[in-house]
Amino acid sequence: MLHDVGEEIEHVYFPHSGMVSLVAVMQSGATVETATIGRGGVIGASAGLGPRWTFGRAIVQLPGTTARILGIQFHAAANQSQAIHDLIVRYNDLLFSQVQQSVACNALHALEARLGRWLLQTHDCLDGDAIPLTQEFLAQMLGVRRTTVTIAARLLQSAGLIRYRRGLIHVVDRAALEDISCECLPIGLDAL
Repeated sequence: MLHDVGEEIEHVYFPHSGMVSLVAVMQSGATVETATIGRGGVIGASAGLGPRWTFGRAIVQLPGTTARILGIQFHAAANQSQAIHDLIVRYNDLLFSQVQQSVACNALHALEARLGRWLLQTHDCLDGDAIPLTQEFLAQMLGVRRTTVTIAARLLQSAGLIRYRRGLIHVVDRAALEDISCECLPIGLDAL
């Protein structure tokens, strides 16, 4: 966990590989993913605008390498550079649009389409076709029960789109997975 709900952002992280989920945490302890950050993204970018506290939890889904800077140092850099400041504002807008899309996706799309989208998003953060995640973790990220993810994963496996065994999902047919997925893949960083 890089940070939890209500903590001051101490460090800003710049992933070079791997994947981090931003999740909302309910009073019951239930969680649902609101945004995914991979290479080229930033965790805690808003610290560049001044002291900030987190609204959600940042969890490393897939380990990787990252660069990090103290939040106060990042804030100082943003104060010294209008270009950095403007990039932080645009990145926060992009992240906010991803959160909005995630809310709409969770409310309006069928689980198989959401699972397909999520697997594609994760696949984009990896250098291979193997995704090392459990169905329990997928269920938490998608805001459903593990048994529901099991049923959806079996449907995707039966269709020849993925292959899975405990803790490991292989994308077998990305093009077909794109066809069954919803349109909610996040906007790329090139939009900045």
